[in-house]
Amino acid sequence: MNTAADVLDLAPVVPVVALDDVAHAVPLAEALLRGGIGTIEVTLRTPAGLPAIERIAAEVPDMVAGAGTITEPGQAKRAVDAGARYLVTPGATDRLLDDLDGVGAPYLAGAATASEAMRLAERGATAMKFFPAEPSGGVAYLKAIAGPLPHLRFCPTGGISPETAPAYLALPNVGCVGGSWLAPKDVLAAGDWTKVEQLAREAAALR
Repeated sequence: MNTAADVLDLAPVVPVVALDDVAHAVPLAEALLRGGIGTIEVTLRTPAGLPAIERIAAEVPDMVAGAGTITEPGQAKRAVDAGARYLVTPGATDRLLDDLDGVGAPYLAGAATASEAMRLAERGATAMKFFPAEPSGGVAYLKAIAGPLPHLRFCPTGGISPETAPAYLALPNVGCVGGSWLAPKDVLAAGDWTKVEQLAREAAALR
C-alpha cells in the first residue's frame, strides 16, 4: 500500500474505533480479520490509541492499522512510529498537511465542501475523507460533486450506518465508508469478539 487511493480499496467499510482499553486491540483486530475486514482506523481520541496501534502492528501483522483523528503536527510521526500504515484527518490546514507530507505515509485528509476537496486536489490528492458525511449532505452531496470533480474519490465517514452504507458504496466516487458500528462500545466492553466477527462479515459483504 503506497498511496491514499490504495487505502480506499482495503475494505468496503473501515472500522473507526476509539479504544478505551489497550487490551482490546489485538482480539478486536483478530475478530475483524476473521470476518473479512483487513483494516482498522484507531483514532487518537483516547490515550489508548497509540499503544493500541503498536500492539496491532506487532501482534496482528495481517491487519492494516491506520491512525485517525490526526489534528495537529507531530501526531502523524508518532502514529507511524507506532506502526500506523496510513493516517486520517477530520479536516485539513496547511500546517497539518505540510506535516503529513513530511511524514511520507499515505493519508486521507478530511474535506466537507467542494472548495476543500479542490484545495486538497491542488496539493495532489485524489483520495480523501468526506467528513462529517451525513451532516454535510451525504449521498446527495457526493452525487452532486461527482460531475465537476470526477477525478476525486472519497471515504465518507460520520453518521453512516449499515442501512445507509450501501447507497454510499454504490456511488462511483466512493471507495469505502468509515463506520463505528463494527465495534460498538458495549460489545468491546463485553469482549464479545464473536459479535464483532459477525458485524465484520456483514460489512465485508457490502462491496
